Amino acid sequence: MLHSSLLTYLDEVVRCGSIRKAAARLNIASSSINRRIIALEEEIGVPIFERLPRRLRLTGAGELLLAHVRQTLRDYELLQSRLVDLQGRRRGLVRISTMGGLANSLLPGLVGWMREHHPFIKLAIKATSVEGVMSDVGSGEADLGFAFQLPPDAKLRVVARTGLRVGAVVAAGHPLAERGSVYLGDCLGYPLILADRSMTIGTMVADAFERASIRVDLAVESNSIELMKQAVTDGQSITFLNEVDVEVERRAGRLVFLPLLDELMPRQELKLVERARGALDPSQSLVVEELRKIIQAIDEGDWPL
Repeated sequence: MLHSSLLTYLDEVVRCGSIRKAAARLNIASSSINRRIIALEEEIGVPIFERLPRRLRLTGAGELLLAHVRQTLRDYELLQSRLVDLQGRRRGLVRISTMGGLANSLLPGLVGWMREHHPFIKLAIKATSVEGVMSDVGSGEADLGFAFQLPPDAKLRVVARTGLRVGAVVAAGHPLAERGSVYLGDCLGYPLILADRSMTIGTMVADAFERASIRVDLAVESNSIELMKQAVTDGQSITFLNEVDVEVERRAGRLVFLPLLDELMPRQELKLVERARGALDPSQSLVVEELRKIIQAIDEGDWPL
């Protein structure tokens, strides 16, 4: 090891919130970790943690130290990857923070491609919220973020982006299925199954109805894309999703995607982001390029699903 194991101990203690839990995960005596932390605090002359009744909380000095620790660990991972590259056998870890819908629709294609072409690279894919994606990438918990409607953030750099159409989604036998495209007003009179405002598309659709001064009579509201798609597979119900969300079902003939003609409905922006500071290792850069190809394929209408 080119760095002290104490760095790994500190990182795990912060993640777990306690020395005892970190020790259990690392299979090390908690007393050993505690002694080393106390010795480090004595060496630097300031406390690293506030010792609360049920957990540890970083002090201001601890926050600065943690940023240094995690950057050092990332630099070490980068060095390991480059050393392996010199031996002609690329391997590494790529951590992607994303949203549930993308984890189910676009990322399986990436996983299959990586397994076939780069089996020594491990992918760690975490499904979370928009806020979670921003936090994960900004803090270094994830190498890449892949999500809809990410707001600007100085900690993040946009690698690639595209805009996806939002449309009404109906069963193949629905009365509107042959229309090709619809207005929001065309969907009234049918049971509406909408995403709630915890989802980016839920906020977009609700705002579009409000701007159009259309009162919505909801049948179902949910934060599950899978539930919404399943609920409209049979019957007269309508939901609203983007074109990627339903591409698998559309190709299978189970659902029909009807783009909304309303000018009040913007496209849903999909972004691939990385940390603004720091460099990606070769494995991470390889995944970035493959995700860029996926985004380009979306733009060209040839989605890799």
